[in-house]
Amino acid sequence: MSLLRSLRLCLVTRTGSHPAGSLLLQSAQPWRTFQAGPWLSSSASSKELLMNLRRKTGYSFVNCKKALETCGGDLKQAEIWLQKQAQKEGWSKAAKLHGRKTKEGLIGLLQEGNMAVLVEVNCETDFVSRNLKFQELVQQVALGTMLYCQNLKDQLSTYSKAFLNSSELSGLPAGPDRDGSLKDQLALAIGKLGENMTLKRAAWVKVPSGFYIGSYIHGAVHSPSFNNLELGKYGALVICETSEPKATLEDVGRHLGQHVVGMAPLSVGSLDDEPGGETETKMLSQPYLLDPSITLGQYVQPRGVSVVDFVRFECGEIEEATEAQ
Repeated sequence: MSLLRSLRLCLVTRTGSHPAGSLLLQSAQPWRTFQAGPWLSSSASSKELLMNLRRKTGYSFVNCKKALETCGGDLKQAEIWLQKQAQKEGWSKAAKLHGRKTKEGLIGLLQEGNMAVLVEVNCETDFVSRNLKFQELVQQVALGTMLYCQNLKDQLSTYSKAFLNSSELSGLPAGPDRDGSLKDQLALAIGKLGENMTLKRAAWVKVPSGFYIGSYIHGAVHSPSFNNLELGKYGALVICETSEPKATLEDVGRHLGQHVVGMAPLSVGSLDDEPGGETETKMLSQPYLLDPSITLGQYVQPRGVSVVDFVRFECGEIEEATEAQ
């Protein structure tokens, strides 16, 4: 008996009276595994609803099917139902993971007009910090902080700078296109990624005319979907007083941010400070990071810029030192 004939007989024996072709067809049709609910027929429109919900939310076919059955085939209501279920599961998982150390994560930098924010969101592993869903959470936290900053009705005569701790940050609204608070978005992310996460802190800066905010993110992660958000492991905002046009200050602002990240000053100091000794942690008397033959003060002075303040975030650092600036 030929080998080919033996294989055919073996296949027929295993599948009964079903031809091999029908077996392959069944395995290629995932819809056969579902028990159709009252709303779900074999029509193409019902299957299309399921596929659309799956693509839009990213949840499994089983969960999407259950959502559509629960909501009578209403796509919008099914999406809301899935979000609520995911949030419940996220809170449950967050409670189980609470207390596990979160030393990894990302710093997010968002700048719009005369305002800029830095946020830090932590997770357990660097692997999760590279996940797009985690990065989307950092984006949402930065947007929520920016919205909070924009809604502050203050008349600026000089710059303003403030910090938000974990509790304050968690309580901020998630934004115009999301329900609940940033803490709710955190629970959703924990449910999806399965790691403990924390919204650690945020800082925001707002300046009037005559001031400029320099910024820099080290180890930046760039993605077209994040627009002007920058992500990395270190971040800095440098507040400058200047009469120079803003268009000419972009490079200077970035270089100042690089210096703050690399040299980690604790205060601004003054142009009169002598280099070395007790002034080594004062920004203006430090050797300029990109040209150690001069001080930072000697770098900025001929450029018509006065450094008045700064914020520096390092992912995983102890935040008390930062808030003491």
